[in-house]
Amino acid sequence: MNWTATAVALFQVLVATLVAPLVIGITRQTRARLEGRAGAGILQPWRDLLKLLRKETLQANGVSWISSVGPIIVMASSLLVAALLPLISTITLPLVPDDLFVVVSVLLIGTVAVALIGLDAGSAFGGMGSSRHMMIAALVEPTVLVAVYALSIPAGSSLLSSIVATRLDAPAVILSPVSLLAVVALFVAVLAETGRLPVDNPSTHLELTMVHEAMILESSGRDLAWLELGSWLRLSALLGLVANLMIPWGLATDATVLALVIGTIALLVKLTVFAAALGAGEVFLAKLRLFRVPELLAGSFVLAFLAVTASYLVT
Repeated sequence: MNWTATAVALFQVLVATLVAPLVIGITRQTRARLEGRAGAGILQPWRDLLKLLRKETLQANGVSWISSVGPIIVMASSLLVAALLPLISTITLPLVPDDLFVVVSVLLIGTVAVALIGLDAGSAFGGMGSSRHMMIAALVEPTVLVAVYALSIPAGSSLLSSIVATRLDAPAVILSPVSLLAVVALFVAVLAETGRLPVDNPSTHLELTMVHEAMILESSGRDLAWLELGSWLRLSALLGLVANLMIPWGLATDATVLALVIGTIALLVKLTVFAAALGAGEVFLAKLRLFRVPELLAGSFVLAFLAVTASYLVT
């Protein structure tokens, strides 16, 4: 069974890695179409990755080993998140459980690695982006913990696979006020964690507004490819988690080939819908001013806290 769970996790990582650039492509293409532009096509992120992988890596003078190892750590943490989250199957790894605190810790490793890369070059933009990035992370992590904790109360477990399995067995939980409050709070936290509007605009290079782009300005070639793919993979994995919490049907509960095929198709459909909705939503959203971001994230934390409170009042 251990080998089976490992094989399922590796298959899930492979699918998530292949799909992540397509999710970004769908988001960009949807946004382009709604803005009246032709767009580069949903395969353009894959073309960008292949181009970057063929280029030589250039680094600024005076950088340390962090700039070389950081992109690998970011990519590794994203791959581990994709392996832990119940995206295709609820089967968990035997040695590394998909516990709430484990997943948040893995996410934090990638967050800190990106911030260190921004600081390592010693540029003003990198330092500014890293400072903003860590401020947002400090506000996001408590919201994720509290929101998922609220969702874990009906399941009686902090394992994400158990939470999704409980929602699959008892669909009435999905439409409960506790669930709706927690999922909305978690979705806002995901937008902030992955640097999407209204918290950050991934398509801008304006000095006063960029966060993620400021930290990777000094990266190039293969290092930039790993950073980009790692961030895309994190977005796809977290979107897949939110999608499975809202619509758990289609997830494989065993390791049969048919169940995994159905789970893969269900994940692709969910990510396509959510990516298109994300792109459409960004057309009508403006980036918040920096001092307004804590207010948004504080609001999401309040929703998560209300979800926990309501769960105890209901029970």
